Amino acid sequence: MKSPSRNVLGGALADCSLDPVTGFFRDGCCNTSDEDGGSHTVCCVMTEGFLAFSRRRGNDLSTPRPEFGFRGLRPGDRWCLCAPRWTEAYEAGEAPLVVLSATHEGALEHCDLEALRRHGIDLN
Repeated sequence: MKSPSRNVLGGALADCSLDPVTGFFRDGCCNTSDEDGGSHTVCCVMTEGFLAFSRRRGNDLSTPRPEFGFRGLRPGDRWCLCAPRWTEAYEAGEAPLVVLSATHEGALEHCDLEALRRHGIDLN
């Protein structure tokens, strides 16, 4: 039996979002596997600044794509973001907030834990 996924704080991985449904597996969690080449492991709260940053980098997350059942993200939405993109945004001063309890421990392969903690919204 497979052990439960862990978050970056060492606890059980919490859900990130079911509205919109997120995650590499579209199960609401930032679970990952070897097939997840982008490491969709950081549960983030979208901001206008980050959405604009991502659009400038060629990944428009805010435009609806009905053909894929995607309504487009808005500020305040939670989304499992690719860990390398979060680090890129962090280094550019545009990192969105992070839900640490819903961020998969696999994110630590690409993200610094202290940087994630500085953007964490659920430490207390």
